[in-house]
Amino acid sequence: MGNNIILKMCGISKTFPGVRALTNVDFNLRAGEVHCLMGENGAGKSTLIKVLTGVEKLDVGDISLNDKKIHPKTPYEAQILGISTVYQEVNLCPNLSVAENIFIGREPMSYGRINWKEINKRAEEALKKLNVKIDVTQNLDNYSVAIQQMVAIARALDVSAKVLILDEPTASLDKNEVDELFKVMKKLKSEGLGIIFITHFIDQVYEISDSITILRNGELVGEYKTADIPKVQLVAKMIGKDFDELSKMDKKAGSVIKAETPKFISLKGYGRRSSIKPIDLDIKKGEVLGFAGLLGSGRTETARIVFGADKADSGQIHINSKKVNITSPMKALKHGMAFCPESRKTEGIFGDLSVRENIIIALQSKRGMGRIISRREQEEIANKFIKLLSMKTAGSEQLIKNLSGGNQQKVILARWLATEPELLILDEPTRGIDVGTKAEIQKLVIKLADEGMAVIFISSELDEELRTCTRMVVFRDKEKVDELSGDNLNEQFVMQTIAGGQNHVGKN
Repeated sequence: MGNNIILKMCGISKTFPGVRALTNVDFNLRAGEVHCLMGENGAGKSTLIKVLTGVEKLDVGDISLNDKKIHPKTPYEAQILGISTVYQEVNLCPNLSVAENIFIGREPMSYGRINWKEINKRAEEALKKLNVKIDVTQNLDNYSVAIQQMVAIARALDVSAKVLILDEPTASLDKNEVDELFKVMKKLKSEGLGIIFITHFIDQVYEISDSITILRNGELVGEYKTADIPKVQLVAKMIGKDFDELSKMDKKAGSVIKAETPKFISLKGYGRRSSIKPIDLDIKKGEVLGFAGLLGSGRTETARIVFGADKADSGQIHINSKKVNITSPMKALKHGMAFCPESRKTEGIFGDLSVRENIIIALQSKRGMGRIISRREQEEIANKFIKLLSMKTAGSEQLIKNLSGGNQQKVILARWLATEPELLILDEPTRGIDVGTKAEIQKLVIKLADEGMAVIFISSELDEELRTCTRMVVFRDKEKVDELSGDNLNEQFVMQTIAGGQNHVGKN
């Protein structure tokens, strides 16, 4: 892959309390290269970047820049050394001018005062190199996210001109804005800059990158030339499957939903700008519908607009053949929906409340404050689900924060089951829990569907989805790309669909 390596990370390991985030990871960046850092959630990408930029201290390993060992202790030190990062959420000051944002903390001085004429002139020159012509005296918040990204890049390049890290820079950009960003990246690459590009958009990886390094579960899977690794093999390596073995497998989902089975919910052109492209989708009663795709592909984004956690800005939604307007989770709840979010810590549990209180909170919201659930009924509901879901707890009054992750997940499931929903949306319901609890939840999902409930099941584990789902929708780059059922419900076909075709090899 060439020997012009400017950044070398060797044997990088990092442990947090109870978590091994990185284990003996190597990473190489060459001058004049766009190098994609790939991996699913929890793979270790963010930790590797934090170690490189001085946000976190590495436990074991070495970092060299231009053959000289470095030990940045802060992001500022990393910048001084020549390493800058531009994040998805632009880390600038919207109430300051564009020029001030580029030079904040490094303002040119003249006779003890800030030289505004020099600042504005240099800001214009910095942006001109990125093919951006704007009034640099205007406040940053007068400009689009795409322009703000370019301002952040201009600042990063003015501070440092060796290594540029772009962390999900295209997540909030439309196609034209992405094209402009890529033009800039190619220009910077031609000038010898090394660029680390982190993204979940597979098509963008093949459009812009020269090399790919894949991490999984904190370990290095490998480094590859982009042109040499087909998309489907990239997907296989990211999620931990040996593609050569997949052709031997043909797992099929359970029962087939009949054509005459009534729909619970129907989406027509339903979408949200910069979140999920307009989607047509029917979900029938008694089916488990899987959402498949890589992280950031549109799975969770679709679930959130269905439940009203994010508001759709296009299309229509029908429930039981009646057009409705779902603008909030409360309205979704009233229409018979329930949603177990991906992050139980930040969006699920109320740590300082008891198991009982966590279970009944959604049901109380659905009934309204005019119909207070009595303490006796609360205890009956809680004890019913403790028994049904085989929760390991001292009792309904135990604080949920003192339960294991698997039992916390069961409490959240109980919360929504207590509302007796017609549609249950489960986003990564088994992540981070033990194998036995995973099996229990999968069996419960199938049982609920057999009893007539519609279920949306999102999981990064294809084995789990195929065991549980009767039909699968595949997402890629924030768009629904296919619906799979019957004989097509096997790992090989699903992964080909996620990747965009088995024989598609990227070209630069």
